Amino acid sequence: MSLPSLDLTLPTDHLHITPLSDPVIDLLGHDLRSTYVERFWLPILGPTTTLLLRRLAAGLDEQPEGFDLPLLDTAAALGLGNKGGRNAPFLRAIARSSKFKITQSAGPGALAVRRRVAPLNRTQSERLPALIRDEHATWLAQAVRTPDLDQQRRRARRLALSLAELGESEEAIEQQLHRWKLHPALAHEAMRWALVRQRGVPAAPMRRPAFSPTDPVPAPIPAAGPSPSDSEVAPSGSATGPTYPQTGDAA
Repeated sequence: MSLPSLDLTLPTDHLHITPLSDPVIDLLGHDLRSTYVERFWLPILGPTTTLLLRRLAAGLDEQPEGFDLPLLDTAAALGLGNKGGRNAPFLRAIARSSKFKITQSAGPGALAVRRRVAPLNRTQSERLPALIRDEHATWLAQAVRTPDLDQQRRRARRLALSLAELGESEEAIEQQLHRWKLHPALAHEAMRWALVRQRGVPAAPMRRPAFSPTDPVPAPIPAAGPSPSDSEVAPSGSATGPTYPQTGDAA
């Protein structure tokens, strides 16, 4: 498959980088500098494109609204030289990232970049070398059985946002997340995030420290008590208020 056509009116000195947002991928995707990207996306994207995306993600962390990327300096820093034309390694790296919808043109001299990338789909995973393909399958199975901290945080935020959209108070959201066996600090962080996301206003000052990797991580939910999906978090119509599905030991 050929690479997508590029806007070759790029400036000779810089490229303006802006964030490319997607509510689903931003919530559930993998950071461009994550182990997942380095291990499983790298064979698909290639080392040059992967390294370029890592640099762009770091730039957006420092300047979230966007920044100017010096082309010649960046190409030299990545070991790409300054060869020009459509087949220049730097332009081909950008084109490859666009092919996989991680970047897209934002007009002449501008490029929109995702901060996070979706997991590999089945077609992409089948293109991996056999050893890495098997490792990816093992990773997927393990992620279902034992969610890591990042997965737990995304799940907590999704559930908290569902509760916030039902009009629940801060205390009610946090208490319900506790009933679903989420770590108290993780539940509190998710509640604050959900309120900011839903209301567009800052949440109340934190009452406890943010979740730390050194804190005890709750055990995964047993298979017999599946996690509630967003569609399950809904009022029951009871006169005493909404009830929610139980998970884990409370099921």
